[in-house]
Amino acid sequence: MNKRQNRIYNELISKYNFDEEQIEQIKLGLRNNLNVNIYANPKFSSEQMREIRQGLNYELDVSIYAKPEFNAGQMGEIRVGLQQGLDISWYAKPEFNEFQMCQIRLGLEEELDVSWYAKSEFDSWKMFYIKIGLRENLDISYYAKAEFHSEQMFKIIKGLRKKLDVSIYARPEFDYCQMEQIRLGLENRIDVTPYLNPSIDYEEMERIRLELERNR
Repeated sequence: MNKRQNRIYNELISKYNFDEEQIEQIKLGLRNNLNVNIYANPKFSSEQMREIRQGLNYELDVSIYAKPEFNAGQMGEIRVGLQQGLDISWYAKPEFNEFQMCQIRLGLEEELDVSWYAKSEFDSWKMFYIKIGLRENLDISYYAKAEFHSEQMFKIIKGLRKKLDVSIYARPEFDYCQMEQIRLGLENRIDVTPYLNPSIDYEEMERIRLELERNR
């Protein structure tokens, strides 16, 4: 480091109590002539500092994510989105964890309508299955609802792919195992009415379905 960089470094070290990993991130930033004052603060972990430093290296507007409320993983997703020129306003929010942010970012990359799932009530797996439906041009209105578990969503997707009338079983009261038995019955073109009841467990549903298939 040159004299100016050493002076900045010494001032920061004397002002704050940094650990070794944080000090290393400050040194790396100074060596690259970055404005380390943006992240040289003990409130940022060394991992957060690294994400801010990498954003500065790419000349990104790090002010969007250089905030303690974002963990390093969240910062990384916002940084990547900025690098890709995406509209990160969809997910640069503390209420989304890094995995949710990733699903929204991937949807933006594919130019999908992320407004369907860029909502905190959807966990990352639910977001994933809604994203799959958007990619495949399925009618996601059947399952893009917070009350469905991700495994239920997948069973509805399987029915939509087969062009079945999923409205018959796309109901939260059916667990995913029950949905599977109803879906199989529809796929095999039997009348599923005899076991279309959420009070019937999936094993009994399977027994009824197989009997109906044998006797049709």
